[in-house]
Amino acid sequence: MAHRDRFGRPDTPWRAKGYDIIFGTDSRAGQLFDEILLVCIIASVLAVMLDSVQSIRSSYSQWLNFAEWFFTIIFTIEYITRLMLVKNKLKYVFSFYGVVDFLSIMPTYLGLLYPGTQYLLIIRVLRVLRVFRVLKLAQYLGEANTLMKAMAGSKRKVIVFLFTVSTIVIIFGSMMYLIEGEENGFSSIPISIYWAIVTITTVGYGDMYPSTDLGRALAACTMIIGYAIIAVPTGIFTAELTHVIRNKKDSRECTGCQKHGHDENAHYCVKCGTALP
Repeated sequence: MAHRDRFGRPDTPWRAKGYDIIFGTDSRAGQLFDEILLVCIIASVLAVMLDSVQSIRSSYSQWLNFAEWFFTIIFTIEYITRLMLVKNKLKYVFSFYGVVDFLSIMPTYLGLLYPGTQYLLIIRVLRVLRVFRVLKLAQYLGEANTLMKAMAGSKRKVIVFLFTVSTIVIIFGSMMYLIEGEENGFSSIPISIYWAIVTITTVGYGDMYPSTDLGRALAACTMIIGYAIIAVPTGIFTAELTHVIRNKKDSRECTGCQKHGHDENAHYCVKCGTALP
């Protein structure tokens, strides 16, 4: 109940009932509301995506325009209803979902004054995050927190790695500019650094390439270095993730063999089978 009351549950019976339906998923009515809302969100995002396709827009522009306004009106009514039902209106307005709910309806109205802004409606896809409530996936947020801790723990190593890579691409880009020059497409050092980034990350667009033998030799070295360092961030993150997972182990001590480091959900010692406290 506590997570549902973060915006202030109203006191009057009818508003409390509406609050439970719109902000809660404990009742069948609340689940049904979120399921219908989820379908509307996906359908509205799909309509925006289809409207960006010229052949579809030219044939079904009226239907797509109708769909845009239909879903905008529905989401506007929903947003106003949420504001009416909560006690702490400002807390909802400035919450993550409150901001997303507001931004999901504004582009259509702004499109009346500034044509083209209606394509910002694609932000409605963020509302699909409500699927965590609809499908009861909140239990998996603990695993997401584990990944976030691993990313935070490896931040300094990754920053050092990025600084090293940045230094390498600046050096190789500058050398390629000196070797190839403007006549071969390397018109400036920043453009040459762009080539070095594309090459060292193994993307290889092919829009720029060296023409001289010395330039090709430097390009070969850049490619080899790219393959050598491309796996470094993955290794850093994997090592930190392993460290975080190990630290999640339970600190309970087995009374039979004094073993530490059991799984959080373990009821018996993995070593001797003694019931854990």
